[in-house]
Amino acid sequence: MATEYRRAPALRLRSRARCFSSAGVQAAALLTLSPSLAAFAPFFRPEAAPWEWLRRIPEALASLPPPPPLTGLPPGVHVEGPVWLGEGVRLPPYATLLGPTWIGPGTEIRPGAYLRGNVIVGAGAVLGNACEFKHCLLLDGVQAPHFNYVGDSILGERAHLGAGVICSNLRLDQQEVTVRLPEGVMATGLRKFGAVLGDGAEVGCNAVLNPGTILGKRALVMPATAFGGFLPAATIARTRGVLQTFPRRD
Repeated sequence: MATEYRRAPALRLRSRARCFSSAGVQAAALLTLSPSLAAFAPFFRPEAAPWEWLRRIPEALASLPPPPPLTGLPPGVHVEGPVWLGEGVRLPPYATLLGPTWIGPGTEIRPGAYLRGNVIVGAGAVLGNACEFKHCLLLDGVQAPHFNYVGDSILGERAHLGAGVICSNLRLDQQEVTVRLPEGVMATGLRKFGAVLGDGAEVGCNAVLNPGTILGKRALVMPATAFGGFLPAATIARTRGVLQTFPRRD
């Protein structure tokens, strides 16, 4: 049941913008690999492009020794495949954990959480009610507490998702996901790629992050916003529509 993760085939980019390589875009500008994840450091190099970390998740999990048998699980918690649970992980009455999945110490998993495999979570995180996680890396202190979808994405330390936030990971035309940066459009070679949230980044309730979104450290996307592209560190993105009110006619 492990999630299959493949490099996208060579695809024609529909954008007329010039396409750059990933040189110069470094994970270190966005992410600090948490101490709880030190065992994975050889796979998540700071000089690599952040989306390259996604490719290394299956390899990082495969490097671990087999997990010890899990005992004393709540009756409604379904576990399938290799799952590592750190000390003090809090389990709900019911959830689905598909391996390979590694959960760091002190993390809270809330009712109805669905972990679909190739998931790495640091210490002290919150994986919330009715949330789905697939092929993702969550660093220490991440909060995804209510009705979130996190697919093919990386959430930096203390990143926070409001209720209903979606990290969309597949283009409607199913073409290669590219990243729009100030210097141009960058190819990722990935057909599925959601978002990278830098350390301390936040996304408000019911916002949607389009495929290939990059948020800098402490960047903020306001609620009910559809955002794509690059948001620099400590910058706010918002949209303001026109709200109309008028009397009922019945």
